[in-house]
Amino acid sequence: MDPLTQGVLGASLPQSTGRAREAAGAGLLGFFAGMAADLDVLIRSSTDPLLFLEYHRQFTHALVFIPVGGLLCALVLHGLIGRHRGFSFARSAMFCTLGYATHALLDACTTYGTMLFWPFSDARVAWNTVSIIDPLFTVPVLALVLLAGLRRRPALARCALAWALGYLLLGQWQHHQAVELGRELAAARGHAPLRLEAKPSFGNILLWKVVYETGDRFYVDAVRSGPWPAVYPGDSVARLDAARDLPWLDRDSQQARDVQRFRWFSNGYVARDPRYPNRVIDIRYSLLPNEIAPLWSIELDPAAGARVHANYITHRDGAGNSAGALWAMLTGPASSAGEYRLGGG
Repeated sequence: MDPLTQGVLGASLPQSTGRAREAAGAGLLGFFAGMAADLDVLIRSSTDPLLFLEYHRQFTHALVFIPVGGLLCALVLHGLIGRHRGFSFARSAMFCTLGYATHALLDACTTYGTMLFWPFSDARVAWNTVSIIDPLFTVPVLALVLLAGLRRRPALARCALAWALGYLLLGQWQHHQAVELGRELAAARGHAPLRLEAKPSFGNILLWKVVYETGDRFYVDAVRSGPWPAVYPGDSVARLDAARDLPWLDRDSQQARDVQRFRWFSNGYVARDPRYPNRVIDIRYSLLPNEIAPLWSIELDPAAGARVHANYITHRDGAGNSAGALWAMLTGPASSAGEYRLGGG
């Protein structure tokens, strides 16, 4: 989730448990502690572009790390904030731990994947109930947290938590509807998906990206759940088969290992870029939910040595044009999945 959302949700929990006179201080401690887990983005390597993929949302986001993260935050923030608010160190540590605890659980509600159970499991938990940026989720929580601190009313912070929980539950319901629309669409094409996922598009829980896998291909479509369902068909792409798609790749090379690392990070949703044959793409994420065009990929070099890493690339081209198309999908006429078939499937 974006840092502001992490901070304000982190502020709401300690505010809601503290006394009225503690509301502002508890909120400040929770705000900064709620963002702190994302300091793992600093774990990078100038020689290994994929290192940050392995460590972002890893140990700092694990459930077992919450007490450690809260304590570390308190060691930094007590002298800056807590002591000046009249808190004991134990009180500051409690508020910091509560704020820190919200971070990983909120991240698990998004689509990126969070290692909640590290070090016992490297599974990336993604409940797919909210976009990483969603103003309708964030703005009410922000407003209530600010009012709770200014007016010294912890009840307003509890209202913020109630809004957040209610919105996430609504997102779960919308997710269920999107999955059902995706299954109907696959059935209309005569497909029996091996697996199917639905992910909220940017900034809302109404329009969803549906990705499903058949024996040798991935299919990507957009569906709008809710009272006016609609389907916006996309395209399909062959699953990555390294032996077929990258026959020149030395299986013992660092680039081959990087392909496997990227496959793990992408939960197996990888394909060769139709436009650039030496790029491997994560098809789960795109600017428009019915597109295959990725937000990130890795680029391989046939001439690279055995120890050279693949290059990690982000793609943001066409963001301005995508906004209008996204709005059109959000507001377009209703339709049913059975109306559509994708050729060549």
